[in-house]
Amino acid sequence: MAGVQLSNIHKSYEPGGAEVIRDVSLDIADGEFCVFVGPSGCGKSTLLRMVAGLEDITRGEMRIGGNRVNELAPSERNVAMVFQNYALYPHLDVAANMAFGLRLAGMKKDEIGTRVGRIAKLLEIEHLLERKPKALSGGQRQRVAIGRALVRDPGVFLFDEPLSNLDAALRTQMRVEIARLHREYGRASTIYVTHDQVEAMTLADKIVLLHTGADVARHGSVAQVGAPMDLYANPRNLFVAGFIGSPRMNLLPATVTQLSESSVTVRLRDGAIVTAAVRPGTVAIGEPVTLGVRSEHLEIAGADGADNAVACRVQWVEQLGDTTFAYLDTPDGQKLVLRLPGETPMHVGDALQLRVPPQRAHLFDEQGMALQRCAA
Repeated sequence: MAGVQLSNIHKSYEPGGAEVIRDVSLDIADGEFCVFVGPSGCGKSTLLRMVAGLEDITRGEMRIGGNRVNELAPSERNVAMVFQNYALYPHLDVAANMAFGLRLAGMKKDEIGTRVGRIAKLLEIEHLLERKPKALSGGQRQRVAIGRALVRDPGVFLFDEPLSNLDAALRTQMRVEIARLHREYGRASTIYVTHDQVEAMTLADKIVLLHTGADVARHGSVAQVGAPMDLYANPRNLFVAGFIGSPRMNLLPATVTQLSESSVTVRLRDGAIVTAAVRPGTVAIGEPVTLGVRSEHLEIAGADGADNAVACRVQWVEQLGDTTFAYLDTPDGQKLVLRLPGETPMHVGDALQLRVPPQRAHLFDEQGMALQRCAA
């Protein structure tokens, strides 16, 4: 196994040009499954290619297995990469595709056969070894591409959006297979790039969310690093709150009206008063803030309303079987999403009062940084 350390990594494509990767420092432990996630254009694939040696490092230092690799060629880094488009040789059968790199490395035929057989069994593709890629399904081709990486027995596996070409059902199946493979093989660190937060949340030991958007100074920098549920439950800033979660966190503009040691009370634009169990930090009365609450944490209050409640009206309902999503507007036109059990009756036009539990509320200051939440 081999850990990966990135220290103040920067990337720009021309002298003095805009940086696409900005001051990234990470420590990926031996055997850890780390997912780079973020919107299109945030630099996650570029960062992965820098680990692989396919992109030069403008500034900073990268180590794999404790050794500096900035100047090393891809073949010298003890990594193996699985690409989005599989990149299989159409004229070779599955066994030959998996063995191709080993043959180039001069490995003995018997050892190649042993490795290919062992990995084919692990991937459950033993019956496909004599087929050509054109005779395989998308999922089978992806298994072959993964197998070609596994037979090299690298210290680090790199996956660049490997499931994006598959349909929804097959993506789910392959996601489970990749998780199983990492658990059973257990001999290499894994870095996995995706824009799909479901993949990130379900696969990762550690998520690295990269910034993008209107704030050029933060583009390509790390927005937050942590375990999946840490990012979900405790987003460090508005960017993380707006990206992690499906649907994303409900976010409402507000103004601070009252402060205490363990709470901040705000007034929403429609006049609703909501108290959040957060420490005020440096915010002051009269300052603009953003109130955040997850769709599953909103509570339907009685017809007469309740403390910490927001008035709204149902605009659309999605019934997905086990879950129902209601999409609502507040009187001033803000959007909310409410998650409910699948059989909950809900109709377009219904008027609701939605209570925000203080312990479930998040508050972000004018710079978009989260205020510290108080323990329940």
